[in-house]
Amino acid sequence: MRLITLVVLTVVSCVLGLGLAPTAPAASSEDIRKVQQSLNGKGYDAGPVDGVLGSRTRAALRQYQASEKLAVTGRLDAETAGKLGVGSESIGDSFKGAGKYVRLQQPAMLTYNDLLALGTSDKTSGVLGKKLHAIMTTPFLSNEAYYQGAKPHRPKLNQLGSSLRLVAWNIERGLELDSIKLLFANTEKFLQQAELHEQKADIAQMRQDIEVLKSADVLVLNEVDWGLKRTGYRSVVRELGDALKMNWAYGVEFIEVDPISLGTEKLEEWENEAERQRLLAEIQVDRKQLRALHGTVVLSRYPILEARLKPFPTAGYDWYAGEKKSLDPLEKGMRIGAEAAFLEKISRQIRRGGRTSLIVTLDVPDLKEKRLTVAATHLESNASPKSRREQMEELLLLLGDIHNPVIIAGDLNTTRSNSSPTSIKKQIYQRLGSAEFWAMTGAKYATGVGLLFDVAKFSVNTAMNQDDPTARNIPLVGPNPEAHMFSLLEEFRFRDGFAFDFRGDEDRTINGTQGTLANSNQRDSMGFATTYEFQRAVGIVGKMKLDWILVRAYLRDPHDDEGPYRFAPHFARSMASVNYALAARLSDHNPISVDLPFEEPTRLKSNKAGKQLTPSSDLSRLGR
Repeated sequence: MRLITLVVLTVVSCVLGLGLAPTAPAASSEDIRKVQQSLNGKGYDAGPVDGVLGSRTRAALRQYQASEKLAVTGRLDAETAGKLGVGSESIGDSFKGAGKYVRLQQPAMLTYNDLLALGTSDKTSGVLGKKLHAIMTTPFLSNEAYYQGAKPHRPKLNQLGSSLRLVAWNIERGLELDSIKLLFANTEKFLQQAELHEQKADIAQMRQDIEVLKSADVLVLNEVDWGLKRTGYRSVVRELGDALKMNWAYGVEFIEVDPISLGTEKLEEWENEAERQRLLAEIQVDRKQLRALHGTVVLSRYPILEARLKPFPTAGYDWYAGEKKSLDPLEKGMRIGAEAAFLEKISRQIRRGGRTSLIVTLDVPDLKEKRLTVAATHLESNASPKSRREQMEELLLLLGDIHNPVIIAGDLNTTRSNSSPTSIKKQIYQRLGSAEFWAMTGAKYATGVGLLFDVAKFSVNTAMNQDDPTARNIPLVGPNPEAHMFSLLEEFRFRDGFAFDFRGDEDRTINGTQGTLANSNQRDSMGFATTYEFQRAVGIVGKMKLDWILVRAYLRDPHDDEGPYRFAPHFARSMASVNYALAARLSDHNPISVDLPFEEPTRLKSNKAGKQLTPSSDLSRLGR
């Protein structure tokens, strides 16, 4: 009887065109969450990311399938899963080859016409609005390195044992990407070039710093371009992921839509036509290659379980309206001179988007929770310290319920002011990516108008060298508006009672220093080691501590010297030697690192003499 009924139902369904799909195991809630996240990121309303394949999620699937010209079923088949970037090896509603890790996820790229519209229309809606929302809230993600067999190095460090080494580095858009790749790929050739540049170069120190960089299993990078002329239209994160054999997540922070980045600037104020044509040729773009993305990256030899991209509700500064407003006088014909107008336009960056946090969960079997959360962030430079503290507070709200170790790393822009120190030479190089252009016009723009422009536009207190943004704020006597953010971090407790590690032990630092956060961020005699340096036309050099690593492991009191040191920060360092090794500095920021032991380390040897320690590791597998 059952057989007859099934035959009848099959015939009826064929006649009516309904079709009976073969039954398949139900997708896990984790799989469905990935699908919901991907659909929502692409602008299809799948409802809350709750792991339930309900009516809204099925409706979103049908809309997506229709738009991609797939079979419209509302079910998760292999082709739909592959298109969504959540694993092409799924069968029916069950993800198999996709396993625990999304192989590749990428929101839809913006076209050149999209970019033009974003640069000229104050408001976005419809399809473009959905694309903009998707690309600003959906991380690009690749676990391709894992599927190709990549494994973490887990360096075995003297005094610590097997550890996770993390590096944070603002790489200044990736302007010197080839030199950074050379550093990792061919140490000896990099050092040979360093010796050619400077015969007195400290090769031994460079070699130590390169060893640290190469053995790091997690890299957090700020200011990373994707498809911009200034960096040769390259996908900086993808090239680094391929070169280092690392998984990666990329979060878009800004879409560069100013006339210079889009190649639409006319420079109509120039009366010298030959000079105007030379400048116009410099800013023309390849419309097919232009993607105009700029953001934050986490590279990891551990597979990525999940990535979230969370823009800050507190913008701090509107890079679209604010920069456009600054250019209004030029567009209305104010006569300030062709050179001054050009410098003003170079210094302005009209952008869509805002500061954000890329929150990545890694599969780390050596931890008892098997998970590590890395929050790669970049706080606003063109904002007050109060706004940066509010952004940090918003990030902590996102992290507070996490029950595994957490690391916050990145450029916190702790300048003590509402602007980031810079110079016109730096602006031209960062905007155009052309050292040759600067060399040809340096004499003109480094003196006269350029010198006045530096003084008028970029003046900050450069006396704050080697300072301490964590120091107590004493109004009038020793004002330090950044202190409030570090007090917030020091007092913060996660839901399970754990705290960020603020300890500074002389035997757990590379140079025997003590004080707040010395274990996680290298201190020197005058405060913290410099991570950012800039030089003006008049030769003034400013040094600041802008880049930070903050670790929450198994400590309940931020300063408890008797508390556990398992997965606590050790031997923090700032690696200026590598950054300055070649003729062209690799970045305006120095890379920083920290070591995190998987087991409770034995009592360490005292380092009261302040001798720089080198926690060596077995790098025989890494190549030279």
